[in-house]
Amino acid sequence: MNQTISTFAQHIGLPLSSGQVELLERYAGLVWQKKDFLNLTSAADVQEIYARHICDGLSAAAFIYKESQGADGVEVGDAGAGAGYIGLVCAVALPQSRITLIESLQRRSSFMNWAILTLGLKNARVVNCRLGEKTAFSLDYLTERAMGKLTDILPLCAAAVKAGGKFIAFQGEHPDEMTPALLAKCGVRARALQPYALPQDDKKRFLAVFDKD
Repeated sequence: MNQTISTFAQHIGLPLSSGQVELLERYAGLVWQKKDFLNLTSAADVQEIYARHICDGLSAAAFIYKESQGADGVEVGDAGAGAGYIGLVCAVALPQSRITLIESLQRRSSFMNWAILTLGLKNARVVNCRLGEKTAFSLDYLTERAMGKLTDILPLCAAAVKAGGKFIAFQGEHPDEMTPALLAKCGVRARALQPYALPQDDKKRFLAVFDKD
């Protein structure tokens, strides 16, 4: 069993079985297999995919697991899903939830569909669209890692979350500042930033969490 994944999950209070860890290892292998053809990652090796990408996804999964108390049928979306580092990891780590991967690029959507079929995931689907265009969402949780400045994307992301739901944005060392006016316009309330750290990495990272009114 991969020690980076299992140790990190244990550290953040996310229960993972050996089978789930194996699925995440297989997923990392799929990313490594297609990384150059689809420009999926700059990681130097598979170990970096574990530590940098999969553990990022586990951080979001742990937050959702604790907030939802492991409830069945929780609707989770991942906006700008890319290669699925957040959404597919959540699908593996939260098998009781339903995961929607929202991605505008066809080639990355195709990769995620292939990964879902290859891994046999029954709780994940890909929607090939740009958030806010054509398809409406009403999610309990929405994650976002790489769509752009939070001030620009907050209205779109907040609109995809149902009342009482939560939007979770990954932020680096200098999180984007939200104004009271923007928060009120989007109908959300900002929580205190949730700090987290990745294995063998001393960079400051945060989850910015917004509660939908």
